[in-house]
Amino acid sequence: MSAAGCPPVIGVIGGSGLYDIPGLQDVRHETINTPFGAPSDDLVFGTLDGQQMVFLPRHGRGHPHSPTSLNYRANIDALKRAGVTEILSLSAVGSLREDLAPGAFVIIDQFIDRSFARKKSFFGEGCVAHVSMADPVCSRLGDALETAAREAGIPATRGGTYIVMEGPQFSTRAESNLYRSWGCDVIGMTNMPEAKLAREAEMCYATVAMVTDYDCWHETHDDVSVEAIIRVLLDNADKGRDLVRAVVPMLTDRHETCHAGCQTCLDTALITAPEARNPSMVAKLDAVAGRVL
Repeated sequence: MSAAGCPPVIGVIGGSGLYDIPGLQDVRHETINTPFGAPSDDLVFGTLDGQQMVFLPRHGRGHPHSPTSLNYRANIDALKRAGVTEILSLSAVGSLREDLAPGAFVIIDQFIDRSFARKKSFFGEGCVAHVSMADPVCSRLGDALETAAREAGIPATRGGTYIVMEGPQFSTRAESNLYRSWGCDVIGMTNMPEAKLAREAEMCYATVAMVTDYDCWHETHDDVSVEAIIRVLLDNADKGRDLVRAVVPMLTDRHETCHAGCQTCLDTALITAPEARNPSMVAKLDAVAGRVL
């Protein structure tokens, strides 16, 4: 595992349609076991222009895992055990705004979590922690992604609210319009509790939301269907790979703790007194919270 001040190891969680990163060298696949079960797939280790990288397909190769059945805790724990310090999350989403057409990219800065059937914390009975989620993504990674997108010629909107629904069904029209009235910009099924768990594991985290459709609110747009989504998704995946290749060189020179405080957030989060902590719970937290435990 990498300490907070060590050179970065960039983790990429690939969403639907993004199952690899071309250009990786010294590639090896490794099965990582975690106290929280198995992650979605083997992790892919490699280097890109000399930078250490780890890739994980969120839904597994071939997409066998649904948003609800994903083992989010195992995914983040495995990346932490692999030494990852920052996570770039790429996700297919629906648009809730007229100006965010299919093919648009949004560098997210806020979330609304409407999921309800998922394990949302590494902590619990025997070792309680409360991390801040006021700013749920790393502004430093967001800055780099914005610059990389511009330099790569990829149109990307900086800032937006991603509402996470449980799924796996798409929204009703009433739900879609409700979320629009709340001021949400895009809708998806996977980035919560992923972002919460990355914060608990003291990992920098940023989301690039790749729009595939207008959800179902748009009166002149066809109702969302898997076939329509896949057409846009494949093009988005190509642009997503280009964005990763463009941003990685911008993240190689951090040799100290992230200035956004992502990698020290547990300093003020643990509330259970040391003498009251459950040893078996503490043992499970060796990767994600070992620095403070």
